Amino acid sequence: MAGNSDPLTPRAKLAVTAGKAVAAASRAAGRGSGSVIGGRVALKLDPDLLARLAQNLDVVLVSATNGKTTTTRLIAEALRAAGPVVSNALGANMPAGITSALAGNSDSKFGVIEVDEKYLAGVARDTDPKCIALLNLSRDQLDRAAETRMMAEAWREGLAGTKSVVVANCDDPLVVWAASSSPNVVWVAVGQMWKDDAWSCPSCGGVMQRPGDDWFCGECGFRRPTPSWALSGDHVLDPHGSAWPIHLQLPGRANKANAASSAAVAAVFGVPPQVALERMYQVQAVAGRYDVVQFMQRDLRLLLAKNPAGWLETFSLIDPPPSPVILSVNARGADGTDTSWLWDVDYTRLTGHPIFVLGDRKLDLAVRLEVAGQHFQVCDSLDQAVQMCPPGRIEVIANYTAFQDLRRRVGN
Repeated sequence: MAGNSDPLTPRAKLAVTAGKAVAAASRAAGRGSGSVIGGRVALKLDPDLLARLAQNLDVVLVSATNGKTTTTRLIAEALRAAGPVVSNALGANMPAGITSALAGNSDSKFGVIEVDEKYLAGVARDTDPKCIALLNLSRDQLDRAAETRMMAEAWREGLAGTKSVVVANCDDPLVVWAASSSPNVVWVAVGQMWKDDAWSCPSCGGVMQRPGDDWFCGECGFRRPTPSWALSGDHVLDPHGSAWPIHLQLPGRANKANAASSAAVAAVFGVPPQVALERMYQVQAVAGRYDVVQFMQRDLRLLLAKNPAGWLETFSLIDPPPSPVILSVNARGADGTDTSWLWDVDYTRLTGHPIFVLGDRKLDLAVRLEVAGQHFQVCDSLDQAVQMCPPGRIEVIANYTAFQDLRRRVGN
């Protein structure tokens, strides 16, 4: 890492100042946080700004289809045990948003950065990360994201020969294939609930064999590597075989998996598992996800699910029937405009729950639920759906922009 205490040139300082001014104007106009537009302006003025801002930081990048934002938050909490952290905690994960987050910081030791899958290789080039965490790859935003194997190939080529320590999920064949071009990989076994993007071998196209928790290609011999870290029930097993308890306020198995990966990352920076896992308990909600909010005399738990893998994990969290479930789906730019992924989700898991359907694409979702044999009601608004529910807790599951709409309505 560079020893210079102030790496910013006059041009870079001008870019940071201009970016902050534009972001402030955007916020004042009620157009969101302003982080993306501020970052875009700053990068226009100094295209090397991200590299300059990162050069005095020990950086960890986090990329995946699911779990990026939560894992980034858990790692940031863990690393605060060893020094101040700057992070793009609100999930603005493309170069402009990342630049904006780092520009707000001057004296941090660590940069914990969530990165959109498509931008990983470029951001890695700019930030010279000490560690890169790769959690999973699955289908998402079908109209504009690359097919999953193409994404894995972009990672594989972009990370080939990297000096970073790559912390990777050994249970996802696409992640293993992508990470295998890196000379220094720490394998973590955290499971893979959604397997429908990993039935063919990413290396040769052969059929993947999946006995139990293992996997291998019967044609080319590509196989699951032996992990040095593992999630085992409510514990993380470290490379020495010690079991460390996971205590989280965040619900579900997926978040235990995120914590296990986070503990492996923290160890790369010298933070021991016990300390890392204790600090993760501080995280109650992540950018509104998992929050329970009071609205119209009911308790609404807000859950984000953006793609089939995310919906599958979310269904495993919800209270048992007959707890009411509100589902909201949009198909705006940030969601991906193709809703055919709804047909990949197993909605029979909601049998027995009263279901209420909202969002721009509520009729697409209604057709899908009809075919799945579910009982549901289509509603015009959150207020109407909540009024139809009995007092008590309501599970509210939404994709990206629908989730933001709901947060605005409930004042979260």
